Amino acid sequence: MISSKLVHLIESNSDLIVDRVIARIQDNPDATGPRTLVGVELRELGQDLLVNLGHWLTGGDKQELRQRAERLGAFCFSRDTPLHQAVRALCLLRETMLDFAEEHMLSFSSIELYSEGQLNRRMGYFFDLLTTHLVLGYERELRAAMHDYSIAR
Repeated sequence: MISSKLVHLIESNSDLIVDRVIARIQDNPDATGPRTLVGVELRELGQDLLVNLGHWLTGGDKQELRQRAERLGAFCFSRDTPLHQAVRALCLLRETMLDFAEEHMLSFSSIELYSEGQLNRRMGYFFDLLTTHLVLGYERELRAAMHDYSIAR
């Protein structure tokens, strides 16, 4: 049983959570290459995922979610965003979301801890699906670019 309070807390604070993710990406001295996911695209993706989190976690249209993630992967490729940075952005979104939920737990009763654990487990499945399809979209564009390059030679 996932706590609807935790999901609602995340949904209603999507702006703050996404701001934290963007700050973490911008503050990372190890980040190399273009940071094209920071900004409008990441904000839109993060808010879309977070504002509709309850929908996605309770069986929202998985095909739509797969297609969105694949489009994001293709977009990242087209903007020369290294794949590891795109995947890291999704990881940071998940980490930040769960950290935010934990920060705002009113008590650490066994019921709340269980609910947080269930949220964490569901988030794992959700973000695994997102990551897999982001990589699929990226790889599809990479293969197409390699094919076009080999034909042009």
